[in-house]
Amino acid sequence: MKILKSSILIPIRFSETDAMGVVWHGNYLKFFEDAREQFGRDFGIEYLDVHAQGYFIPIVKSEISHKASIFYGEGALVNVILEQHDSAKIVFRYEVINNTTKQVAATGMTMQVFMFTSDRTLELIKPEFYRIWEEKQDWIDG
Repeated sequence: MKILKSSILIPIRFSETDAMGVVWHGNYLKFFEDAREQFGRDFGIEYLDVHAQGYFIPIVKSEISHKASIFYGEGALVNVILEQHDSAKIVFRYEVINNTTKQVAATGMTMQVFMFTSDRTLELIKPEFYRIWEEKQDWIDG
């Protein structure tokens, strides 16, 4: 499988923790979003670029496995991998590392599809702009 990789370091804020002082489980989806935005900046395909082409890319599936804690004052290193697929879907995989202990805190996956902004119907074929963007990338074996 061909992949592209990116990462982002997120400092943990007090508002992201629960009563036990650990990152609240729901914030991991936000960290995944932060990683996708960083990926978009790194590879020249940000959400506004997709929207300008006439598409939304909603998440239709997400998965998270929680494995260790991250505490207030520590950092979350989020590694994000985009998988190349033949179908009209975008699949990212994530690994969240506690930047202090170096333990894997969570792993996950999101799947997005292409939806026309004009009528919010599903695009079943990979859009031309996205296919051209894929062709320009230096994919690596993953």
